[in-house]
Amino acid sequence: MSKQDYMNTSVQEPPLDYSFRNIQVIQDLISEEPRKGQRPLRHSKSGKSLTQSLWLNNNVLNELRDFNHVISQLLQHPENLAWIDLSFNDLTSIDPVLTTFFNLSVLYLHGNSIQRLGEVNKLAILPRLRSLTLHGNPMEEEKGYSGVTKADRTSAEVWKRMNIKPKKIRIKQDAF
Repeated sequence: MSKQDYMNTSVQEPPLDYSFRNIQVIQDLISEEPRKGQRPLRHSKSGKSLTQSLWLNNNVLNELRDFNHVISQLLQHPENLAWIDLSFNDLTSIDPVLTTFFNLSVLYLHGNSIQRLGEVNKLAILPRLRSLTLHGNPMEEEKGYSGVTKADRTSAEVWKRMNIKPKKIRIKQDAF
């Protein structure tokens, strides 16, 4: 891994976008052409993408077998994946392979077939996970599931302002 490639891996890069490709198994990504966005994807000298975002939404995936193997063929730095969109597929569980991406901060799983609310516990190991979507899964019907409303967000923001002291900013004074 060259230092230059590592430094060029960025969330600012466009995603590697395989959405709406009727992908049934992860291995199909090897032969499928990703969608072209407004900005071109940058690649390493070995031809692998330098992005940190992978979009697999609106396909027909029902499992993630060989995910790590396939992703390592597509991305120069799969360990830096920060955003995975698996929304609107046919996943029935949260595959443990997703817990191996410690830089993952955004995971979209809405509109799948995930049955058990307990599946979410697997993701607790991800230290940077900040955005997780689960709506539109059968687990919504399970006791204990609750979505976050706009009012919940407002209450959390008010609590934060009341309970977290802002950092003091020191202004450097020039010596005359």
